[in-house]
Amino acid sequence: MALSDAPSPMIGDRPPGSSEPSRREQIYRVAGRLFSERGYHATSMRDLAAELGIQGGSLYAHISGKEELLSEIVQRAARQFDEALFSLRTEDLTPQERLREAMSRHLTVIAENMETATVFFHEWKHLSPEPLSAVISWRDGIEAFYRELIAQGVEAGVYRLDLNIKMAANLVLSSVNWAYTWYRPGGQLSPQDVAASFEQMLLSGLEQPVLEKPIREKK
Repeated sequence: MALSDAPSPMIGDRPPGSSEPSRREQIYRVAGRLFSERGYHATSMRDLAAELGIQGGSLYAHISGKEELLSEIVQRAARQFDEALFSLRTEDLTPQERLREAMSRHLTVIAENMETATVFFHEWKHLSPEPLSAVISWRDGIEAFYRELIAQGVEAGVYRLDLNIKMAANLVLSSVNWAYTWYRPGGQLSPQDVAASFEQMLLSGLEQPVLEKPIREKK
């Protein structure tokens, strides 16, 4: 099963017609904040219970343990990226527009979910082997998606023919992924501003140089 296809344990947990988050949803939200602030290992079930104002044993009526929380947070983040990015494959855009839009959407997911993104990119390595393997497969898939976008540009003749597609994809992907370490929502730069800046700095190095026409001497 692909990571982003994993079923969410929260389905059906909220009473019909209720606008308030369910107790399980509250637990996931608090876990995401504490894991992002303190780290997965430094956050105990007792810490979670204290933040929620409940007894520690009450948590186990809703979740099996701390790793279930980490696994679900990671799965949620993967689904958000998948939903934002993969629809670009069918949109009528030029190769440069598609890659630029991918970067913008990638950054928007991070900006709108900073706590989840921090856990996703920094704490995933604490998962046990099976969910960890799913994360690694997902990351490989996202890298392949960016390689696909860049390869389309090479084939269309807008990116350099001698481009190392794998290295270029890793450079672009690393740039947008690491935004969670420094980007602050509500600042002067929107995700779209950052994507535009990245485009100017990174994508110009991918594009074919514009050949200048020779200047003819006046007779």
